[in-house]
This record gives sequence, C-alpha cells and structure tokens, in this order.
Amino acid sequence: MKLTAYLDGIGLIGRGLDNWLAARPILAGAIPYEARPFTVPAPQSLPPAERRRTGLAIKVALAVAQEACATGQLDARQLAAVFSSSGADNDNCDALCKTLASEDRSISPTRFHNSVHNAPAGYWGIASGAMTPATVLCAHDGSFGAGLLEALTQVAVEGWGTLLVTYDMPYPEPLHAKRPLPAAFGIALALMPERSAQSLARIELSLVDESPDTLAEPELEALRRAIPCARGLPLLQAVARGSNARVVLGYLAPLSLAITIEPEHRG
Repeated sequence: MKLTAYLDGIGLIGRGLDNWLAARPILAGAIPYEARPFTVPAPQSLPPAERRRTGLAIKVALAVAQEACATGQLDARQLAAVFSSSGADNDNCDALCKTLASEDRSISPTRFHNSVHNAPAGYWGIASGAMTPATVLCAHDGSFGAGLLEALTQVAVEGWGTLLVTYDMPYPEPLHAKRPLPAAFGIALALMPERSAQSLARIELSLVDESPDTLAEPELEALRRAIPCARGLPLLQAVARGSNARVVLGYLAPLSLAITIEPEHRG
C-alpha cells in the first residue's frame, strides 16, 4: 500500500519553534536550536464568547491549522480536516477529575463541552467557516502516524484536500507523573491531491516494519521522543532541508510509516 499527496502548507509550534518560517532554518541545521518557552494567543478568528472558552490545546490546534492554510495559500473552507491528539485538553481532564472526586460534583457547561475529543474540530469549524468533513483520532503515542495515515487516505480515496492537525499538551500533577509530556506542541500539514504553485514536496507513505528515525540534535530528539505529535519532526526536517529523502516515523509497533519526500524546486 502506498499513499501519495502534495504537501502545500505547514504549521508548527513548540519550544524554540515559534512557527514553520522560524523553524525551517533550525530544522535544516542552518542555525542552532534553542529550547525556549512560548505562549499561544487566543485565536482572533473566534467570536469573543468562544475565544474566552478556549484552553491551551484548542489554541495550539487552531494556531498550527491557520498557519498551514496561510503558508499554502489555501481556503480552509475547501479542506477536509483530520485532528489527532494523544490526550487533547489535559487541563480540562484534570479539572473534571478533581470535580468528580469532590463533594460538589457539579460540572460547568464549558468544562463539559470542552471535554469531548472533537472540541478543537468544532472550534475550527467556527473559526474557519469550514463545513467540510472533520475526522478526530486518538492513538496514544502513535497519534501523529494515525492522523497522517488517515489524512493521506482521504486524499487518495476521496480526492479531497485534507488538513492534518496534530497537537499535544502537558498534564498537570498528579497526572503528569503518569503521563509526563514536557510541553505543548503542534504540527499541521495541508495535503493536496494535485501539485500547485505552493507545493513544497510530494510525499509517499507506505507501512513498514522498521525502527523510527531519530534526530541528531539531542534537544529536538528529546522532544520527538517525549511528545507524541512531535514524532513528525523527521518529516519536517527532511522538507526543511529541501532534498530527496526517506524517513521512517513511529506508528503502532511493530508498524512504522516510511515517507518518501521529493521536494518541489521552483525556478
């Protein structure tokens, strides 16, 4: 099985990786990586009432989704979407657990509607105006691979331009001790069935029984290992370097995803 698409837009946010434009020379090795804290502003594309209700997970998801559409010069209303996260809104999960463990188990409506795994997809529909299909996935540490596989399947089978949005955020204690995600992170990829003037690369995916690739930069490799959606960093590094490459990304053991990248060279 091989799945093919054109990568037209990228969104990225994480420690020391403020966005795709800033991260590209870092991933290419042109400038050194420096892990720095970051903040994600509330999405201005949401109406004020919805904007006040957004937590970190939704902010990260919408930030990278909007960047991928912007870098690819794409209309979000024309794209199907696949949202994938290993845990989604972990602050909200912690708050709900604390409430349910207390004497007063009354849960606020905002907490409740943000607790569902498809909340970021709903906010994305409001922010972008998209009424196209949205798929929401969770596959623990294989969530990036599962999302990429689903998005490329939609491109291949349905012929849809598809926006993949992957995101993770840390849990508060005591959940953090059991699931130690060190920081928030997000990657979005705009995948299209046909080449365009904005295409960055042609990518082809196949399932393999191989070990995932690692990153030479120790701090970036630490992110890749610790945060499920950061498993996509080797793919972004290959695109940043702008040469033909093959990378292997983690999925659900023993399976991995082999990605062949053919950059689009513009005259």
